[in-house]
Amino acid sequence: MSIKLTPELKSVAGRGPTTPWAYQGRHKERNQWHRVWHTFRRRPTTLLGAVLLLLLVAASIGAEWISPYDPTAVVPADSLYPPSWLHPFGTDRLGRDQLARILHGGQLSLGVGIISVGVALLFGVPLGLIAGYWQGWSDRIISRYTDVLLAFPNFLLALTIVFVLGPSLRNVMLAVGISSSPTFIRLVRGLVMQLRQSAFVEAAHACGCDHRRIMVLHILPNAISPIVILSTLGLGNAILSAAALSFLGVGVQPPTPEWGVMLNEGRILMRAAWWLTVIPGLAILLAVLSINLIGDGLRDALDPYR
Repeated sequence: MSIKLTPELKSVAGRGPTTPWAYQGRHKERNQWHRVWHTFRRRPTTLLGAVLLLLLVAASIGAEWISPYDPTAVVPADSLYPPSWLHPFGTDRLGRDQLARILHGGQLSLGVGIISVGVALLFGVPLGLIAGYWQGWSDRIISRYTDVLLAFPNFLLALTIVFVLGPSLRNVMLAVGISSSPTFIRLVRGLVMQLRQSAFVEAAHACGCDHRRIMVLHILPNAISPIVILSTLGLGNAILSAAALSFLGVGVQPPTPEWGVMLNEGRILMRAAWWLTVIPGLAILLAVLSINLIGDGLRDALDPYR
């Protein structure tokens, strides 16, 4: 059975870039991004989250200029100084400046979160794309693999992986990424199963596009918005999971300045030196809160039914 290629089908399939239908598609895309920006900026909480995150990122990048102290330098004479002009965030029991450790720890914590989400995307998106498009035996195998991972809570799965591989920064990023990948697999699989029945996919088949081209250039771009939203919200969870693993002693190891490590080091002196736990805890709180606020704004802005 052959399908007659009308101009509408050709434009949907990505052919005929100079046709009026293609121009209308580009105009509609510009209007969509304008609507997204308008929805995004009119939410005060989203703007607050963006400002907080930008400040945290800028402070972490400029850590060497903001604080002149070495985050790992031990100065016993300056042990347990409370917050002051000389040490705005105080010092720990080894005399290390807490402001320098917070700023350098921000580089590490934010980097761990970003790389962990990247690992989850690297595992989750291709597997979900294959399972949703091909279905059959590949879908059954990938779905059973996903069910096994989902049988464990994310943090427990990450803790198990780190325990098997050993405590290190690389293993933390890998463990958090793998434990987050089932959510991406399920999301992408559902989106692809819905999109593969669309008219533009049938038009692409009629134009002679192979399956790989249809999956990568036609289906995947139409599933980007939910993936972006899930990645943004997953970034906050990744930072929390990495900090929790370091707090338990199976993640980043001392004397590396990382927020979870700092919480673990300050818990035994919580009554005598409150700043050793309160300040790293606030840093984690602000980072995760700002990312979640941005994720909520993106969810509303990219909602196609608004």
